[in-house]
Amino acid sequence: MATFDSQTSGSLAGIRVIDLTRVISGPFCTQILGDHGADVIKIEPPGKGDVVRSQGNMVNGESWYFAQFNRNKRSLTLDLRSEDGKRILHRLLEEADVLVENFRPGVLGKMGLDDDTLRERFPRLVVGRINGFGSTGPYRDRPAYDFIAQAMSGFMGVNGPADGEPMRAAPPISDMVASQNLAFGICAALVRRAATGQGDIVETALTNGLIAMMGYLAAEFFATERVPARTGNDHPMLYPYGLFKASDGEVAIAPSNDAMVERFLGALDNLHLLEDERFADNARRMANRNALREILNGVTETRGVDEWIEHLNRAGVPCGRVQDLRETFADPQVQAQEMRLELEQDSGRVPVTGFPVKMREAPAMLYHSVPRLGEHTNQLLEELGLTESEVDDLASRGVI
Repeated sequence: MATFDSQTSGSLAGIRVIDLTRVISGPFCTQILGDHGADVIKIEPPGKGDVVRSQGNMVNGESWYFAQFNRNKRSLTLDLRSEDGKRILHRLLEEADVLVENFRPGVLGKMGLDDDTLRERFPRLVVGRINGFGSTGPYRDRPAYDFIAQAMSGFMGVNGPADGEPMRAAPPISDMVASQNLAFGICAALVRRAATGQGDIVETALTNGLIAMMGYLAAEFFATERVPARTGNDHPMLYPYGLFKASDGEVAIAPSNDAMVERFLGALDNLHLLEDERFADNARRMANRNALREILNGVTETRGVDEWIEHLNRAGVPCGRVQDLRETFADPQVQAQEMRLELEQDSGRVPVTGFPVKMREAPAMLYHSVPRLGEHTNQLLEELGLTESEVDDLASRGVI
């Protein structure tokens, strides 16, 4: 059974979040809030729950995919299509600080919770919203998932080999970034509410987060109106900077300024290359990168990855091993940062990724594990003041 500690000690202790989200964008956001002490109430359809509960690797009946995004929450089953379900949701919102949803625009209005109603009935409520393209514009009603967001944001267009097709990032990056952006926006709105007493509607879109991540690539496009070319693992503006061949694999090396390039070439006993007019500065190294790559690979192939990493780190050159996930989670640095945690579930111990943000005074914590579907329904309805017979009646009619 998942445990629940109502006396959390995180930065968001005392904040109650009503979570109407499903899949990844949204659940990851509310998990972040829960990690930092918020009381997150995940509302799911009776009998089915979040679709992700039945996806991915199932171990003893539990989805490890679902576990990755749903720790530190309580689960309430509620049919939001029913009038009783809507009434219960409205009662929950009377005592809530935050509502998070990732429906397409307009769906919340069908539950009697359009923006005007939310402002009027719950003036202190912070409403967090994730959708594909935003609530304004010609694409507002289109469905979208991460793959579509990567394609339409330009993100996919700048990734992949120079002579190949556009390439998506393997993790669902638009979902993850949107969730992090929304968590930040919600926290900002809560700070403002503390000063003004007013809630807010905070919205982000899958595409918006990826477009904002374009960074210097967007700056280059704005300055030149040239579409950035795909460069594979090479940096579009710096060289040498990328993957280099070692005798037993590849090593990532990233000297990001002239001083680091000098240290890198010195560590390779090839400092004389800077006297070659083809490689004298970054612009000429970029123009002649293939020739320089061939020379450098001829040197780096003479030693193994571990030897190069030790040697280059001593020289102050940023470098690292290209690791798969098995190697990553076995890495002593990753272990020191506690980036793998284990949840105590009915099915046994379930590994999940750890907390990326480390706080000294109020750190993120595992307050309770991933809830079973509807595990806290009776508890939460009793907190609202419903009697046992009222709860039984709702259950008999499929409302919960």
